[in-house]
Amino acid sequence: MDRMYLGSGLMATDDMGVVILAGATVGGGSAINWSASIRTPKHVLKEWSQEHKLELFDSMLYKEALDVVCEKMGVQFDVENEGFNNAVLRKGCEEMGYPVKNIPRNSTANHNCGWCCFGCKDGRKKGTLETWLVDLVNSGNGAILPCCRATKVLHKRMKGRGRSTATGVAFEFQYKGAREVCVVESKITVVACGALRTPPLLKKSGLKNPNIGTNLHLHPVTMAWGYFPDNSSPKTWLESEKKSYEGGIMTAMSTVVGNFDKSGYGAVIQTPALHPGMFSVLMPWVSGIDIKMRMSKFSRTAHVFALARDKGSGQVASASSISYQMDRIDEENLQRGLEKVLRILAAAGAEEIGTHHRNGKALNVKRASLREFERFLKEESSRGLRDLLTPICSAHQMGSCRMGVEEKGSAVAPTGETWDVEGLYVADSSVFPTALGVNPMVTVQAIAYCTAQSVLEVLRRKKSK
Repeated sequence: MDRMYLGSGLMATDDMGVVILAGATVGGGSAINWSASIRTPKHVLKEWSQEHKLELFDSMLYKEALDVVCEKMGVQFDVENEGFNNAVLRKGCEEMGYPVKNIPRNSTANHNCGWCCFGCKDGRKKGTLETWLVDLVNSGNGAILPCCRATKVLHKRMKGRGRSTATGVAFEFQYKGAREVCVVESKITVVACGALRTPPLLKKSGLKNPNIGTNLHLHPVTMAWGYFPDNSSPKTWLESEKKSYEGGIMTAMSTVVGNFDKSGYGAVIQTPALHPGMFSVLMPWVSGIDIKMRMSKFSRTAHVFALARDKGSGQVASASSISYQMDRIDEENLQRGLEKVLRILAAAGAEEIGTHHRNGKALNVKRASLREFERFLKEESSRGLRDLLTPICSAHQMGSCRMGVEEKGSAVAPTGETWDVEGLYVADSSVFPTALGVNPMVTVQAIAYCTAQSVLEVLRRKKSK
């Protein structure tokens, strides 16, 4: 994690209210993404094109971008030998009559290693490291420099221009144990440092737009767990050899509280990549004996989470300062999702269920009466989720340099170009106008594809002069 995640995987907001996982390696977030490859939802496209007046998201170009990106990554819906967590989620939804469907993935149907959160060791997950970046290297027109840190976008005021023009980038590069400061000149500069690192770079480069760093969305997540004892009885549907850390990380999802038929401001229900180290961090500390018992049950403990499309937002003040305030409606959506998750786990056959809440309790489902079960669900799903009462996690960060049609309320134009500096573009999740509500990888690449077309058009005009 120390080589693939920002902050070695130990980042959090200033108040420790949200634990943040963000990719920081060659290939970016796509290198550690859990394979989910979901197109921009229709309700989001409608909101961005109509309410935010961004015609791009109702254009043929954007539709083309989605198709090109998904084809490039080999996105498909099939799954063979579903893993432990997703099998539990699917079974519980089917028993409860909740909607459940396959998650499209940028990996083969039989790719079930369960460890792609640390990079794909065999290359069957088609992130940018296996697609667009390969094209770049093969073209002979670019190079990839690992251990490189951009320090400043260079720009200057040209005669007759109303704003400055980007001329290149200064960066630090470590080579043979020595760190050198280098400069690369360019006709066009594209920043894609992610929602947590693009704003600090732009600010350090002298951009003054007040929207840079604001409007940060985090897709807050809260989890519940269910213990399924290893039972070799033929009556048990969940095979005894299945382990919680094996199988495809994400192959099933439910939108039972997603509100997809309306605004999409709800919560989706999915499963996490939760290996022993992160599991031990996220479980509330009770005692040494308690954590040892939980760890001994780890391989047969399913985790399922609720992820909110958040209205609440935060700010990236600097590379070391991130603030975030969860909105009350987001908390309520997570609570509704948590109640459904507990029902799903119980319906799938869990012997014991519970949450990660500091004051949370566990329930032996097999021994509880219906009244006890319902009371437990009501109590656990109504507990407050803010003020460090339970671990809130974020694997998706977006919106901190949002796109808009006017400089007053946004950081970049619909083309991706910054309002402050001509020839400087942003092409990452920071340009999202709002929270997305689902995994952002396809949307990020689709917007970047469209931004690339804008860049190409500018270069053509420069060449023709």
